[in-house]
Formats: sequence, C-alpha cells, structure tokens
Amino acid sequence: MNLSRRQLLAASTVASASLAVPGVAAAAPSVVRRDRPALPSGLMSGDVTANSAVVWSRTDRRSRLVVDLTSHGRFDRAIRLRGPVTGPDDDFTAQLPLKGLRPGQRYDYRVAFEDAYGRRGESLQGSFSTPGRNRAVSFVWTGDTVGQGWGINPDLGGMVAYRAMHRTDPDFFLHSGDNIYADGPIEAEVKVADGTVWKNVVTEEVAKVAETLAEYRGRYKYNLLDHNVRDLYADVPIVSQWDDHETVNNWYPGEILTDPRYTEKRVDVLAARARKAFLEYLPIAHQGGRDRVYRKVSHGPLLDVFCLDMRTYRDANPAPGVAGPVAILGPEQAAWLVREVAASKAAWKVIASDMPIGVLVPDGSEIEAVANGVAGAPGGREHEIAWVLSQFKRRKVKNTVWLTADVHYCAAHHYDPARAAFTDFDPFWEIVAGPINAGTFGPNALDSTFGPKLEFVKAADFPNQPPSGGNQFFGHVEIDPRTEVFTVSLRDLHGTVLWRKDLPPA
Repeated sequence: MNLSRRQLLAASTVASASLAVPGVAAAAPSVVRRDRPALPSGLMSGDVTANSAVVWSRTDRRSRLVVDLTSHGRFDRAIRLRGPVTGPDDDFTAQLPLKGLRPGQRYDYRVAFEDAYGRRGESLQGSFSTPGRNRAVSFVWTGDTVGQGWGINPDLGGMVAYRAMHRTDPDFFLHSGDNIYADGPIEAEVKVADGTVWKNVVTEEVAKVAETLAEYRGRYKYNLLDHNVRDLYADVPIVSQWDDHETVNNWYPGEILTDPRYTEKRVDVLAARARKAFLEYLPIAHQGGRDRVYRKVSHGPLLDVFCLDMRTYRDANPAPGVAGPVAILGPEQAAWLVREVAASKAAWKVIASDMPIGVLVPDGSEIEAVANGVAGAPGGREHEIAWVLSQFKRRKVKNTVWLTADVHYCAAHHYDPARAAFTDFDPFWEIVAGPINAGTFGPNALDSTFGPKLEFVKAADFPNQPPSGGNQFFGHVEIDPRTEVFTVSLRDLHGTVLWRKDLPPA
C-alpha cells in the first residue's frame, strides 16, 4: 500500500485489556449468523484528511472491532487492524482512528466484529479517498434530519435527498447540525396541510421526546435504518457538527425547561447524555479533548474546514435590545477560530457554522442565533462575530466562505461593509442549505448590522412543509485545482441546481 505498516498499525490499533480476542490469519467471508456479531447500523468514515481518518460501526453484542484496509481494492492484500472492544457502555459502537495514510489515495475498508472466541460476524465494505495535490475537491453540506415529525417514509423511498447528495459523488459530506431531532416524536401517520397523509417508520425510542441516554441513542439508530443514509455513509466520509436538536430545541447551558413533556428539566443533564450519544454515533477525530466538537478538518492544499460549536459555550438567549456582549462561541473558541484560520495555508477556508450570522432567528421574545434584528452597531451575540470578522481583516485572511443550515430553507447572502453598520471587515459569502429531511419554513428577515444582501432564496410553500413537497435542499461545492475557483450551488432533493456561483480566489 506504499505506507508504513508498522506506523499505521501503531497509530490505529486501540488496545483493550478487558477482552482477549485471538488474532485471525485470513479474512472471513461476509456471512450473517445469529450466533455471531451483526452490523445493524451499517458503517461510516469521518474527518478524513491527507493522512488520517476515523472508521465507525456498531454491533449487537460485546466484541472487538476489526477493520481490513487496502488501497488496491483487493482484500486479499489488506492490512488487518484490530480496534477497541465495545459493549453496552458504548451502545456497542466502536471507532478506529487511522493514521499514516497516503495523500491522494482511495482506500477500501471492510468492517466486522470478533467475539471472545475470535469468530468474525457480519462484514460490510466502505471506502474513502484522502485529499491530494492537483486534485479537485468536492463536497456537499446540509442540516436538519428527521425534524418536525417527518421521518422515514417508505412510500416515498425513505430519505431520498440523501440519495441525491450521494449521486454527486462528493469527497465528503458536511452535516451542519441537527443530525437528529431528539425533541420531536415520530408518529406512524401525520396529516399534511394539503390533505395527504405522511407515513413514518416508527421505533420505540422515537415515540417520545428523548431524555434518557437510550432514547438519545435511539434517534441515531433510527436515522441509520434508512438505506439512503447508509449507502451515502458507506461511500462518503462525514464531517459532523451539532446544534440544538441533538439535545432539545434552542437550548443553552444552565437552562431549566418548562416544557411539560420533560420529566428531566435540567438541560445540562440532558446535554451530557446527548453529547455522549453524538460522540458515540458519529466518527470524529478528537482535537483538544474527547468532548470538544469544534475542530479543523484539513482537506489538502485547496481547503480547510473549521467546524464551529455555537451551542456549548453560549450564554442564555438574550432579549433583542441587549447592547453588551453575549457569548455564542465563547472567548476560547473565538480565539481558536481566528488563530487557526489566520494560520491556514489552504486556498479556501470554509467556516462551518451551525447557525447563520445575519438571519434573524427568534426564540419567543428572545434571540436564538447571532442577529438581534436591531439596526446599527453590534449588540448581544453580534459582538463576538464582529470581533472575529475584524480579526480576519486585520490578519489579512482571504477566501473565507461561511456555510450553514438551521433555518430550514436555502439562501445565499453576500456581506459587504459598504452596506453595513459595522464596517471593519472584508466582504464574504454566507450560503444556507437544508433541511434535508425535515419541515421547510422561511424565509426569515435579515439583520443589517453586517450588511447582508439576499442574492437567492428558496423556501417553503407553507410553514412546516413536509419533504414530499420537494422543498428540501443541500449545497454542493467544487474547487478547481488549476484555477482555485470555488463553485458553489444550492440544489433540491432531486439534485436539481437552483442557484450557482463561481467565486474566484482573492
């Protein structure tokens, strides 16, 4: 494979002293047997860089993850990597970090689990490609999966927008938050405003709002029942963010719920359970501690992706008229973002924001996102974003694009100090995608503080329009290695291009 076997094995193998599993000399065929470990939730890879990746899967009993890795497409020449032992404490999920990979290389991998007797169970195959020089980069992004009670509808073929993303053959998939809707029960049938009936696949864990760790885990397991989702994850690495619905709608640290559906009212307790499930069910390369969600994922010389966490470090949602600073990133994350973006040598820097900057997102009488709807100088959460943007300008950062989701419609916004109340920044684009399988809403009002101009929008025909209405959206990016032009488009659930823009590098 033209890589160091010793280096790869040393970096990848996760030791465990709790279960002794003998080595296996040859790969076993893919045979499903009830007395051996199964793979009920498929497999996926994530956070792929030029020389690293994370492989994930889940089984149904206490056993050890085993990964066969090859760059030839021939598993008789694969390297076998033995990963961690998993059990009920991890909900039988396991992840294996891979290091020492070659840039610009396609890798095929096969996942299985070994029981205590060394018997391998069901196996599945996936693939990913590491970024390299002189290669185009393409990816898709969106957010908002299984929201507002719109789940897996077998009559429509499941979550077909995932299939449309898959057909673009992207290098990776950026999920911009709301991977699940833990606060949205799934019912067998839902009456639509147009008189039709939406039918859902239903499991016990999604029948009520999630409060227990088992219920949070059940939300991820539910999404992985969909064959479109599993097919995409087998071929396309994921880069995952989280927002509010992985826990509960519009939450902030220290909040005490008044929602009568919840017996556990302390959001901090719910968020701890939600974070554990999120980290168990999504392959993430941990940077700065296992529980930290914000991180940089480098995709070669053309692209660095900076994944934000606008949920964990925020202050309580403020009133619109609050003039003083209110945290949404927190000082440590904001400093990290400025430092890492300024140090980036990539041609393009994508700021993967789980919430938009200039779109007004209310939380009742309070403010949920950044924009406060008050014209003039920055107030509340706008202070931190103003500082970040001014630091980018001061440090001569070029070629940043903000990609986001959250508001359940798609839009393209161009920000320019010539139109803004706050002017200490360079012009940039913010592109909004989603939802991918949830209710469609919008459009929302724009806040003038940073001078956004609406260049394109496509929203719902009526509030909470189901996916069957066709207004589900994802974004697609391709970067040309020769010209470094950043071509971004917004597409519907069938993959039809609705809007497209070529952004030349500065």
